[in-house]
Amino acid sequence: MNENNLWESKPWWCQPWTILLTGITIVTGSWLLFHTLWLTVPVAMLIVLWWTYFLIVIPRLLAQQESERT
Repeated sequence: MNENNLWESKPWWCQPWTILLTGITIVTGSWLLFHTLWLTVPVAMLIVLWWTYFLIVIPRLLAQQESERT
């Protein structure tokens, strides 16, 4: 399975663009609601962790797993 097949098998709400858009919306919403860095920065860090996991780590692991099978 290459990276394209991974995203082709996911629904629209689990595509890279929706993951990025949701993260940006959450961080922006945190800032607009609270106007405090001590709250927005940890939220942003969690979002970046989430992005890293779902957009970088998982696709690489699946691609590596697939290459080991062939």
